[in-house]
Amino acid sequence: MAETDIAKVSVVVPTFNRLAQLRRTLEALAQQVDVDVPVEVVVVDDGSTDRTPEWLVSPDVPVQVVSVSQQNGGPAAARNWGIQNATGDLIIFLDDDVVPATDLIATHLGEHAAGDGDLVVIGPMRTPDSRLSPWVRWEQKQLDKQYDAMLNGLWEATPRQFFTGNASVERRHLAVAGGFDTSFRRAEDVELGHRLADAGLKFTFVAEAVVLHYAERPFTSWRAAAGQYGRNDVIFGRELGREDLLRQFCAEFHYRHPLIRLTTSITLRSRVARRALVPVVAAATKLLCRTGPTALTDAALSALYNLEYYHGMADQLGGGRELLRRFEAERPT
Repeated sequence: MAETDIAKVSVVVPTFNRLAQLRRTLEALAQQVDVDVPVEVVVVDDGSTDRTPEWLVSPDVPVQVVSVSQQNGGPAAARNWGIQNATGDLIIFLDDDVVPATDLIATHLGEHAAGDGDLVVIGPMRTPDSRLSPWVRWEQKQLDKQYDAMLNGLWEATPRQFFTGNASVERRHLAVAGGFDTSFRRAEDVELGHRLADAGLKFTFVAEAVVLHYAERPFTSWRAAAGQYGRNDVIFGRELGREDLLRQFCAEFHYRHPLIRLTTSITLRSRVARRALVPVVAAATKLLCRTGPTALTDAALSALYNLEYYHGMADQLGGGRELLRRFEAERPT
């Protein structure tokens, strides 16, 4: 492929009812430095019912934006609408709850300019030095483990790290891939990442392309997300023709903590056990969260997340015994 020729950058930021966070993101984008091509910021209002629509057309917005809106359709639809309204050659995706470093755009742009055009750049969403709920802080720790593994050369970047809170790819590749699949309400970015990889794009992690992630979500939403990710992984593998991915997800079960494997197996084997045990684990975990981010709290959060995730997989497969059968088929020899 010929070297890339990027004449303009579009930053696409979907938002829904998070005006305070969006304001902070745009304030940081107004302070970007060392960018030698035009930059546009495309904000997609995904049907917000707070003051976001009025604010986006007010003189209070700290950076010039292309403001577009749609009826609430979820992040996949919002990002697709942003891509359609973008005019840049390079699309940088940011979430509305991140604060980018002042050289974020320049770092993404420089990485693409030095490549051959067939590149997906992943930047880290690091944990801010602020008060986060224990379950959000636990989630950020899991992200940090992945980022540190890539930074230290233990992992290579893959579609599984294509989180559109901080990632970039040329717009032409998004057009060929068909954009985000709007049937996904979560993990729509990872699903697109797999299609970009299938099209021959290379993934690279750039530690310097950093944002701070001020994530907020209630405990119930965090639990629900775990189950949804499990269901989505089955959809990736079985319904989108990627059985290799489903086998990989099942093989990873055998590297979980022994207690997680035990409780998961018990509750997958018996619906009675699931109905009895999972609520107890959830209640105990929520109680521990009141003590703050301790090692014991993190262990409980890990146990609960894995339970919800694997039950999401089982529900999508049609039952716990089917998932157990697949676990057994992928047992290390």
